[in-house]
Amino acid sequence: MSETVGERPKALLICGTRPDAIKMAPVARAFQAQRAVIDTVIAVTAQHRSQLDQVLDTFEIRPDYDLNIMQRVQSLSAITCRALTGLDEVFEKERPDITLAQGDTTTTFVASLASFYYKTPFGHVEAGLRTDNRFDPFPEEMNRRLTGVLAELHFAPTPQAEQRLLSEGVPRDRVFLTGNTVIDALLEVTARPHTFQDPRVSAIAESGAPVLLVTLHRRENWGEPMRRVCQAIGTLLDRFENLRVIFPMHLNPRVREVVEPELGSRPRVLLIEPQEYAPMAHLMKLCTLVLTDSGGIQEEAPSLGKPVLVARETTERPEGVEAGAARLVGADPNLIVEAASEILTDPIVYDRMSHTRNPYGDGRAAERICRRTLDFLRSTHAHPIG
Repeated sequence: MSETVGERPKALLICGTRPDAIKMAPVARAFQAQRAVIDTVIAVTAQHRSQLDQVLDTFEIRPDYDLNIMQRVQSLSAITCRALTGLDEVFEKERPDITLAQGDTTTTFVASLASFYYKTPFGHVEAGLRTDNRFDPFPEEMNRRLTGVLAELHFAPTPQAEQRLLSEGVPRDRVFLTGNTVIDALLEVTARPHTFQDPRVSAIAESGAPVLLVTLHRRENWGEPMRRVCQAIGTLLDRFENLRVIFPMHLNPRVREVVEPELGSRPRVLLIEPQEYAPMAHLMKLCTLVLTDSGGIQEEAPSLGKPVLVARETTERPEGVEAGAARLVGADPNLIVEAASEILTDPIVYDRMSHTRNPYGDGRAAERICRRTLDFLRSTHAHPIG
């Protein structure tokens, strides 16, 4: 930790994947706005490479350290080892006074572990989410739980997450209800004017046809579960002759080896490359409903008034389901088809799902996280913070 009298404390912000970067971008902005009282260092592991870079460009964030650990078909052990070794060098050089990372990625768990090794306080952004099944989602559920054990500051996005942390014995003065930073990012980006560069997407937008936006990538859906979801999409296309499907495909070959054979030749299906954050946010604005296994989209889509079908057996984000904005359908073709059909044909159901109160925040989460972190450093740092 800093020892020089009058020296500003230093915060190290770490991210590794596209969702990490989206949710940490507002935090980075908030900390950089306080540069008079705290120094901010940003490190990325690049657990995901091109998808991470897209987000960094969107929010004009330039990392101080880029570990560039991504390899094709990475094992979890390899990701963990390379990230830990790389972050060890960052900690050794920077000696931060506090570290922050968000969510449930392997990068986040490794960041909390490296912080522990250097006896550096760790702040967990988006803390307290749980499914109570250590293997679902895998490895995210245990990444999040292990990070929580090592964290000193817990920034809970919702009251449910806050209560879960308190019920697990986390001290009251270390849990802070902030809202979710993904809403900060989403509101900023969707407020910008946007024109789709892909003429096929523009044509769908101009057609006025109902649009099903699909994203699938989680390990528990690889193989047969993903095939069943694709079959359900095929059934919906047969049932609704004007339905359009837009499917930004994850780069992982485990996803593409299923999706392309199942849906590539279907009419009215547009398989596209992963979208940068801004186009993806505007695709959510365009669509009628969303079918996804993404955690972030479960939070984002309700903020834009879009019903969500969650292609998972469990979710650590139950607030959307409880509010009526989302439904758990897993990889069950019958459930997917039944739920989507009801949403597409019943205006009352659609209106109810699209006009729920947003349970994930008001767009000021990053500001609260920064303020609470500075308060913590004021109370623990050897020198005053202005």
